[in-house]
Amino acid sequence: MSVPSKDFDSKPKILIVDDEKNIREMLKRHFRFLGYEVEERPDAQEALELLDEKRFEVLISDINMPKMSGIEFLKKVKQEYPMTHCIMITGYVTMQNVLTCMRYGADTCIFKPLEDMTELEDAVKNAVNQLKKWQVKLKAMIQMKPEKA
Repeated sequence: MSVPSKDFDSKPKILIVDDEKNIREMLKRHFRFLGYEVEERPDAQEALELLDEKRFEVLISDINMPKMSGIEFLKKVKQEYPMTHCIMITGYVTMQNVLTCMRYGADTCIFKPLEDMTELEDAVKNAVNQLKKWQVKLKAMIQMKPEKA
């Protein structure tokens, strides 16, 4: 098994999915400024197509979107791309939404408006740090010599 070393050294990649263009653009600018590689899509279907082509460490997705809800999207992402950390955002705060996000494996659910970005920044940092810990373990394991039976 070989893992390219660039996987360990590249900028973390974030995919932002929200039907509100101003939210996507604001988050894209913010996280690029913080040093992340960021792409955005207006709906879950376009995002799934991009996920088929490119790996992202973190997904930030709105819950309420047309065509496919963020909850349905979260469920598909966690089934097809289980190593992608998912952070859900919503302006429509309900206990059902929060519990469903938790049940389907979201890292957290953050409420709009996103006036203070600290909670979202921390959630992204935590996701990236968790992945980096695993990458260090994998890299160490790859460098080990196999034991002879």
